[in-house]
Amino acid sequence: MSETHTTITPGAPVFPPGRYGRRREPGRRRPLLLALAVAALLAVLGLVAAKLYNQYGDPEYRAEVISYTGITDSRVVVDFRVTVPPGGSATCLLRARAHDGTEVGHSEATVTARPNQRHVTVGHEVPTTARPFIGEVLRCRPAG
Repeated sequence: MSETHTTITPGAPVFPPGRYGRRREPGRRRPLLLALAVAALLAVLGLVAAKLYNQYGDPEYRAEVISYTGITDSRVVVDFRVTVPPGGSATCLLRARAHDGTEVGHSEATVTARPNQRHVTVGHEVPTTARPFIGEVLRCRPAG
């Protein structure tokens, strides 16, 4: 009489042969392949983001505050500089805030550059409902 011995790992379940199909061996992990796939995905997403920003963003319309003066209980004058395409126009949203940060006034200003000019410096009065602490330019977009 012959006897067959199988190696059984302690604690491992024992399944009847042929009942649950073939058991697969654990596969090798490939961290390098996963890292390359993630890097390729990030590169593609970065290129898509750059293309969409160039297509839909307005990188040519930038504003910077030079100063805010003429502060009274009912107004502030914001002097700012806008970069636009040569000969272009922009509509800028200005805001006045109180010392505690609440908005006390806002106004829109439309600026137009001369045909060969890209930078326009403007002073615009923002009416307020209380004494402002600061005047600022929130954003500029193409006029129209």
